[in-house]
Amino acid sequence: MENYKRNNNSIELHAKFYIEHLVEVLRRVSTLEISNFIDTIIAASERGSSIYFIGNGGSAATASHFVNDISIGTKSIKKPFRAVSLCDNQAVITAIANDYGYEYVFSQQLSILLNKNDVVVAISASGNSLNLLKAIDIAKQKEAITIGLTSFDGGKLKEVVDVTVHVPTEKGEYGPAEDVHMMLDHLITSYLMHYSQDLAE
Repeated sequence: MENYKRNNNSIELHAKFYIEHLVEVLRRVSTLEISNFIDTIIAASERGSSIYFIGNGGSAATASHFVNDISIGTKSIKKPFRAVSLCDNQAVITAIANDYGYEYVFSQQLSILLNKNDVVVAISASGNSLNLLKAIDIAKQKEAITIGLTSFDGGKLKEVVDVTVHVPTEKGEYGPAEDVHMMLDHLITSYLMHYSQDLAE
């Protein structure tokens, strides 16, 4: 649906078409892929593994929001979701970017922090960000489990991760892609909240 991109000078029509487009995109997201994502996060909680989220730009904001919701919002104390965003420490990120190059801002952190059977969640609309792909390489070397939250055609990221949740949009549709990624955050967190409550009872 291309209607939402048209400059028709009607705010109401633009809003209507944009919402309709998001609904169409959401309908095409695989619920099986969502289930696999959730199963992987729960398994990490069960074994006490850490979950590292990474992304650039809007996807970095989504990574931080995911961590807030999963680690704190689920209110899981008995078996917590040990989620960390590697996008948030600006001193570390700028030191690595300055000394080694921006493509290493996540892989360098993971080379120090990551343990076997930890989980790395890479969020990217294009799936082709070099710093994310280098991070996945490190994760593979350290025998961690990798998840990709992608859009457009999935890019290289979709091909190399163990688990993927793909949001099918046209290439360049960053707004709808990132909108649905955030919706998935809240969908996944809502399930994990119920899961955590069941454990507490």
